[in-house]
Amino acid sequence: MDPLALDKSQHRTALDHLQEYGYAILPGVLDGECLATLRNQVDAALAAERATPFDPGDGAPMPDDEAIEAFLAANYAVSSEEQARLMRRIRHTRTAQLDTPWPVEPDQVQKLFLHLPTLFDGERSQRLWNLLDKCEAAPALVEHPSILGLTRAVLGADCVLSDCSATSIGPGTDDGGAWHVDVPLGQLPEPLPDFPLTTQNAWMLDDFTPDNGATRVVPGSHRWRRKPPWGGGPLADEVALTGPAGSVAMWLSNTWHRSGPNQTQAPRRAVLCYYCRSWVKPFNDFHNSIAPHKARALSPTVRYLIGYGVHGPVRG
Repeated sequence: MDPLALDKSQHRTALDHLQEYGYAILPGVLDGECLATLRNQVDAALAAERATPFDPGDGAPMPDDEAIEAFLAANYAVSSEEQARLMRRIRHTRTAQLDTPWPVEPDQVQKLFLHLPTLFDGERSQRLWNLLDKCEAAPALVEHPSILGLTRAVLGADCVLSDCSATSIGPGTDDGGAWHVDVPLGQLPEPLPDFPLTTQNAWMLDDFTPDNGATRVVPGSHRWRRKPPWGGGPLADEVALTGPAGSVAMWLSNTWHRSGPNQTQAPRRAVLCYYCRSWVKPFNDFHNSIAPHKARALSPTVRYLIGYGVHGPVRG
């Protein structure tokens, strides 16, 4: 799965653009057969989870439940059913963590400690978490040599995978998403670090166009060392990351970005492979989300990327 094998010149050109503007687009990374396989697997997983949303159970209520629910309602456009599922997931996880409370208010809690919506935009849009466990084609994307090579050039050769998910931005979602920088930058004080902590890689399962929800970025914003105000709507100098299906859009964690409005009658789908520096806490706990026998079947590169061999040992 490497019809686009970057030579040294192409790698340097893409890396220069990523570092100068905060994003890069690589067209034609997947051929038609690989793209069709990936689409079919992602669509099947999206449909299965929409029919039976992830619901691991419930847990004991806690005094801050009301504040958590208010925070989620204020920040995410979800249905009452999805809100109830979110709270059950949060309570279930908290019970597994021995009912240990957070020392800060919900709006200050690291997002990687919270469950986030799988159905949003009035349930027209969907995110599929833990894709490595649900899509056989996903591991090949994670270790794709051209994309991983660029990622390592930015984050270091020892970088790891923070998350792997799929998104489907639904038709008629005219507002688009909110401008943001990626975890953990949203919780850091300004000025933000002058180097990226993570990179996002969006594998385009559909053509990304200005009308169907293509990701928007503000070129050069990765140098500003500040966060955008939370909210949607166009910003001066924003660009849409457009390209044909099978392409990859990359951007740095500190580049301002959001999902664009989808004004068409079809969803806009992508697979997101999110990487971080080796000393940054990953967004997903792959050790507990992928069974050991499945992890053993993965390549050594993917096993390393999902955290095998990179955690501190028990030292006595």
